Amino acid sequence: MSKAEYSYPEDEFDVPSNPDVPRGVHRAPRSAWSRWWPFLLVLVLAPALAFVLVNLAARDGNLPALPGASSPASDSSGTPDDTASDGATSPTDTATETTPADQPSAAAPAMDTPVTVLNAAKISGLAGTQAEKLTAAGFTAVTTGNFTGTAPADSVVYYATEDLKATADLVAATLGLTTVTLSADDAGTGVSVVLTSKPGA
Repeated sequence: MSKAEYSYPEDEFDVPSNPDVPRGVHRAPRSAWSRWWPFLLVLVLAPALAFVLVNLAARDGNLPALPGASSPASDSSGTPDDTASDGATSPTDTATETTPADQPSAAAPAMDTPVTVLNAAKISGLAGTQAEKLTAAGFTAVTTGNFTGTAPADSVVYYATEDLKATADLVAATLGLTTVTLSADDAGTGVSVVLTSKPGA
């Protein structure tokens, strides 16, 4: 129906003071563009905003990992890759570290080993004084005596077998001696100390 055929008198909705105010339902409907532009704006801005956010997160390194995705340094099983980019294996594949537990441990000193202290210096009471030091250190089978025969040039600690090396070293350290020699003939069944002078003198 045209305006000329409209039989009702005009009211405040026919001639509004502001052209943007609502009009009566009998006026012309809004255009299709005015109804759809808000939706089009959302469809354009939402992907653009998501693109910017993803790029910022990737540049800062804060991009979360996708579920089930493995890191570049991992293989398909999720374990770290031992192969470098040039195909070379890591040092852990070519060399095995040797821990102290893998090395043979030296025998501990046997404190009940027979230890004989012999006086070859002709100083009265020398062997007994040194024997007391060994007893105080924990040795339990210490005896004393005078040396007979040809005395060595310097004081020495003899030990009979290789397994007594640690014991002989401890005897020498306790008495302040430096010469430790493997000799079954001079050591007897254990350790023998021949003193040619007072240790430390």
